[in-house]
Amino acid sequence: MRVTADTVAAAHERTADRAPTVVALINDVRADLGDAFDTDVASVTVETYRDEVDTVFADGDRAVNVAALLALLEDLDVEGDYPGFVVDELLGRELAGTIAGQQPLRLLGEATFHYADIHTHIEGPAGADDALAALAAGFQTRLPGWEWKRSESPFAVD
Repeated sequence: MRVTADTVAAAHERTADRAPTVVALINDVRADLGDAFDTDVASVTVETYRDEVDTVFADGDRAVNVAALLALLEDLDVEGDYPGFVVDELLGRELAGTIAGQQPLRLLGEATFHYADIHTHIEGPAGADDALAALAAGFQTRLPGWEWKRSESPFAVD
């Protein structure tokens, strides 16, 4: 695989174009997690998602990694599928964490990936649904809407 600036630009465009599908999954995941944690989580709009896609891809170091992970997942299909389960989970988790950002968001994105993944099934190579789940998990984690993210941490030391 060769990754160039054009490859990254194409991944940016594909990621933005997936907005209706990814946003629907984000909002489903947020509703389910909100119920599980007895909290209200704001939904995400297509416009908000696309703005955040622009932010992620504006960071060239992050963008090249997101583009490479997406390319791997979108083409990944292992004969017999089960042996490939580990690698598509590994790549999906890494993609979600890379999108989500620094700790603790990275860990939350990775954990959310596994939840989104079990609720995501689309046609295509085995890694395609992992790519979609990772986009939803990573972006839902970095976007506002969670009560605990609305204020500064009470644990910061002056």
